[in-house]
Formats: sequence, structure tokens, C-alpha cells
Amino acid sequence: MPTPETILKSTFGYDTFKPLQREIITNVQARRDTLVIMATGGSKSLTYQVPALMFSGLTVVVSPLIALMKDQVEQLRALGVPALFINSSLSPEEYQGNMDAVRRGEIKLLYVAPETLLTPRIFSLLSSLKLDLLAIDEAHCISEWGHDFRPEYRQLAEVRKKFPSAVCMALTATATPRVRADIMSTLGFSQANEFQSSFNRENLFIEVRPKREGVAQTLRFLENFKDQSGIIYCFSRRQVDELSDAIARHGFSVRPYHAGLEDSERRRNQEAFIRDDVQIIVATIAFGMGINKPNVRFVIHFDLPKNIESYYQEIGRAGRDGLPSHCLLLYTYADVNKIRYFIDQKDDPERSTSMQHLDAMTRYAEGSICRRKPLLAYFGETFVNENCGACDNCGTEQTAQVDITIPAQKFLSCVKRSGERFGAAHVVDILLGSKNEKIEKYNHHELSTYGIGKELTKSQWMHISRQLVERGLLEQEPAYRVLSVTAKGLEMLKSREQVKGVVLSGSKDQINEAQKKERGARVKSSEFEYDRSLFSQLRNKRKELADEAGLPPYVIFSDKTLVEMAGYFPQSQESLLNISGVGKVKFERYGAAFLAIIKEYCRSNKIDEKYKAPAREADKDAGRRYITVGEAYNAGESIQSLMKRYAVTADTILNHLARFILAGNPLRSAEDLIALSNLSPDQQMAVFKAFDTMGSDALKPVYEKFNNTISYDELRILRLCYLCEER
Repeated sequence: MPTPETILKSTFGYDTFKPLQREIITNVQARRDTLVIMATGGSKSLTYQVPALMFSGLTVVVSPLIALMKDQVEQLRALGVPALFINSSLSPEEYQGNMDAVRRGEIKLLYVAPETLLTPRIFSLLSSLKLDLLAIDEAHCISEWGHDFRPEYRQLAEVRKKFPSAVCMALTATATPRVRADIMSTLGFSQANEFQSSFNRENLFIEVRPKREGVAQTLRFLENFKDQSGIIYCFSRRQVDELSDAIARHGFSVRPYHAGLEDSERRRNQEAFIRDDVQIIVATIAFGMGINKPNVRFVIHFDLPKNIESYYQEIGRAGRDGLPSHCLLLYTYADVNKIRYFIDQKDDPERSTSMQHLDAMTRYAEGSICRRKPLLAYFGETFVNENCGACDNCGTEQTAQVDITIPAQKFLSCVKRSGERFGAAHVVDILLGSKNEKIEKYNHHELSTYGIGKELTKSQWMHISRQLVERGLLEQEPAYRVLSVTAKGLEMLKSREQVKGVVLSGSKDQINEAQKKERGARVKSSEFEYDRSLFSQLRNKRKELADEAGLPPYVIFSDKTLVEMAGYFPQSQESLLNISGVGKVKFERYGAAFLAIIKEYCRSNKIDEKYKAPAREADKDAGRRYITVGEAYNAGESIQSLMKRYAVTADTILNHLARFILAGNPLRSAEDLIALSNLSPDQQMAVFKAFDTMGSDALKPVYEKFNNTISYDELRILRLCYLCEER
């Protein structure tokens, strides 16, 4: 009998599973219904494709989009896996032919749309066969709380009941805790069978820049990505057309995509992008669902997305092959007002919900903390690292923090004295002693805070207000952005507790430049060294073979596979099969062509083949190291012993344990951990109280609260103790 590992290697060409894949497959093999929440690029599809090749019967995959089905089937057939789809894009003859192939038992995986699955014709077909697995992709469409709810998806619960012997899987890349609970309730899943990987996409560099000259900024950015694939999202069709024309005039390979184009033109443009005939697509949000192109090196949001869920899904289209990619959002408050205008046309409760989503998106764009913290928190995940090293706010060019206690007191007092009925702009006008009509109307020129903030500019005050909201000293009502002082803010006013933050310097036009310098395309360079010239030749051969076969190039081999070929220079069947992504079928079909190029290149340039070591057990477990560490600690192993075993610092072990407990696992008594602390009991209690009021997600605010007198090492130990007690 084949094992998941042998199928992974022989069919898909991979040595090791990614985090959670093996556990999910084991759960499905045991015929337990399973919910999978796995970030884009985490290879969710493998978790049902591998069991499908182990089960004797048929696997049905429900997918919402024709393009997605077509892509998946093309990739599986290129691997030698018998797969088909049935949907409305087929001619009557093709439709019947595919049904006959399924009926004859020639197919292992059948892809269908939910509305197709609900038809009597398909139900009758499936009832006559052994259905082992029903996989529901894009499962967030089931939930009324999901960003892409589809009523026909809701009906899948009834379909599932008609095939009680089939194990059921629901898979999604974007689901908040509320959506996850709704999916499980609708399908009747047990919570014990929920598998959630991290939403963190480590290979994505995430950046927000103030938008001033959007077109010029976009063109400068694109100069760093010559001949590479990327998607640019715009708010309106008109903006798509204008930006696409401007980019084309500067010599870039680009096409537009939006609902205003003819269906045939839209399909041609999408196909040209998928097949690498065009490098850049400029689109509205209508583009992207069902696009599984793995070599998208950048995603630009030319306009502000409406909500974090959509934003996360859209940036998730970059770097699906695991290689470094760049996500840029150009932000201006004018975009907020534009979206707000359209939201105001809606009725409650939709209007209120949309406004809350927009407010969360605005806070994210204006925030000065690590981009991953609010992004992952939206999906219920805590990002424990202080510095992700892959976003603009965690870059090396940080503006120094200073004591802003007095400006903070002035601002909070002004919010209070003006009745907590106004937004930040009006509060700043009071502080600056403005003589505008609104100030006069409300007699705010008579307030004691009127004119007490002339030492700072309006832009500086606005930036301070955003920091006070970030720190929980102010609350901002989402619909009209009215500010009010929180209990934490009132306590700060009474105790005169120190507040640290950033006061930007320079004129109004220079403020944003100082806040976020335009650093160019700061994609982290790949740690893996490879020969760019050979990579280019391999990429050209891939395109040639793909065009001959009528396939997208990535179906032949991914960029990641070509990068390994150009780094290890394999020159035999054995060594080429050792390259990630090269399975037996692909070697038989394409191996000779690529080996010929590599051998000739190495001969001409006097290059020797590099040895690629087989995957070690330690490498296989690296993605789940935190689980191994947590379980070893619970079994009685000490911090020092774990440090020695993995040759890492105490800081790394403590982070693993924090991740272990945040994933919902119990950790043995905190007494062993508290013994590691050198602080007095009173100091320890003070830190715990700080975690109570400030949260334990980020250590920096707590570090600053104690005026940098308690080290990060101590705070990590005490946070772990705190999390143990909290659990």
C-alpha cells in the first residue's frame, strides 16, 4: 500500500510535508470530518489530493469558480493523476463524456461547482458510485458571516447527509473565528477535527506608503520588477483603464481586467497573464478568485481595500511558490472618504458592519506597529515576535521614540473638554487655536485647551492622535470617527504615567516622507543562491513546452523548482528527481529537455553539479518544532536541555512555548518557569498587572512602561507564566 510520504514524493515530487499537512491527511484517512484553515500558499489542496489517491473510491471537490477547477485539473493531469471537472463551461458532448468517464471508474478526483452538485443528474451519477471523500473548497462561502457568502454553498450540508459513508472536508484560507464556528455548526463537524495553520505568510514583505503621486509611485515600484508577474488592484473600472494605459505607455507588459470589459476580452487578458504572455494585470477586485498562479512577485493596492479580509486574500495571491514577494498598499485618507460615501448609501445593519470593516482597515493602514500583528489578530491569531523583519514598520529605518506624555495629556484633555463629540481633525484645530467657523459655532475658542498645542503642526498632532488610539488611550467610533477617552486614557491623565511615541519633524509635505521613506522594492532576497542566467534559460524552455501543450508555464514546473535546478545543477535522473517539485511523471515528460539545458550550460561554463542532501527528519519536523518543544517540556524536559538539543537560545525556546500555548495546548505548571526569573515577587506582580491592562501580544509597550528597566528576556519568561495562568 502506498503511504502519504511515497505519494508525496513519487506523484508531487516533494520530500516533506508542510506544517499540519500530515496530521490533516491522517485525520481524513481515519474518516473523521475535517475543517482546514490554511493560509494561501500552504498547499491546502494536497491535504485532500493525497487521501484521494489512497482511497479506492471517488473524491468530489466542490469549487466555486470555473477557472479554479480548470487550473487544478490541469495541474493534476500534468502529474499523471486522473482528474476531470464538470461545469457549465463544457459543451454537451464534453459534459457527457466526462460523466461517462466518472461512471466507468476512470477518475480519482472530480471537480464540480456547488450548483452542479445540487442537480439531480449529478446526484444520480454519484449515488451509483463509491464516494469516499467530499472536499468543499473555499468553505468560507458557507457562512453568512464570510466575506463571500453564497447561498448554494449553504445547501451542501444537505448533500453531505445524502452520502453518510463519505468523509467530508471543508477548506478555506480566510476565516475569522466567527466564520469557522459557523462552518462547523452548519456541517456538523466536531471541534476536535479543526486544523488551523498560521495565517502568517513569511515570504511576503508588507508595506504601506502614503499615496501622493500614485501613478509615478507605481511606475518607480515596477522598475524593480522587470519581466516579473504582478497584480495591481484599483477601486474603480475607470482607474483600472487609466492606470493600465499609463503603465503600458512606459513600456510595461500590462492588461486591464474589470466587469466593464466584454467577457471574451476579460478571458483573453486573464489567460495571457496566467500563461506569462503578459506580466502585469491591473484589475478591480473582480480579478483573482480562482487564480492559482504561483509566481506572482508583487501585489499593489493602488486604492484602499474595503476590509482586512479582502486585503489579506488579495495579497495572498503573491508568492504562492514560497519565494520572496512584495505587497504594497498606497494609502490616502481621501480613499477612506470615497469608500465611506458608498457605505453611507447602504441601510443598517449592513452599513454599520461595513463601517466597522473600513475602520479596521484604516487603523491598519495608519498603524505604526508590525503589520502582521493586526492582520493576524483579525483572524484570531497572536503574532508573538517583536519584529517580523518583513514589513515597513519593522524595517531598520525606525524613527526614535520619545516622551510624548505632555502632548498626549493635551490631546486627551481637549477631547474630554470638547464633549467627546468630535473627530481628530476638529480636536487638532482647537489645540492649534484655529479660527474656523466650526470652532466659533461650538464656542470652542473659550476652552482652556484652545491654542495650547501650537508647538506642533497639524500633521504631527494627527499622527499623535493615531498613536493614542493604537495604545488604547482613545477610542474612535467607526461611523463618524468621533473620539472618546477610554478608562485607560483617564487613568493615564490622573497618574501622569509616561507615554512614549513618535513626533515627526519637518514641514507638512515632509512629514509622511519621514514617517515612511520610500525604500524601493524591499523584497527580502532569497537565501538560496542560484544562477540567474541558467534560470532564464530554463524559464524560456518551460514557456516553450507550456505553449506547445496549451498549459500555463507553472503547470510544467514552478519557479521554485527552476530555482533549485539553477542552484544545484542536477545532471542525472537521480539528482533531478531529488529536486523539489519533480515527480516521476513530470520527469518522464519533461526531464530530458531540462537536463539537456543544464548539462550544456555546465559544460560551457565549467560548473560542477552540487550535491543536494536528502531531507532529514529534523527538517521534516522544523515547521512543527514548537509542538515538539512544547510536548518535550510537558514531559519534564528543562529549558536548558531543550536549548542544548536544538542548539538555540533560551529566547527561541520561550517563543516556541508561547506559540505552543497560544495554539490552545496546555503547558505544565508555571512554577518551573517563574524560577527562571531574577525579578522580585513585587516586580513580577507589577509586570503581570501590566499584561492585564496592556495585553501580552506585544512586549514593547510593557518594556517602555517600565522605562526600559526590565529586560525583554525577563518579559518573555513572565509572559509565558502569565499565559499559563490565563489558560
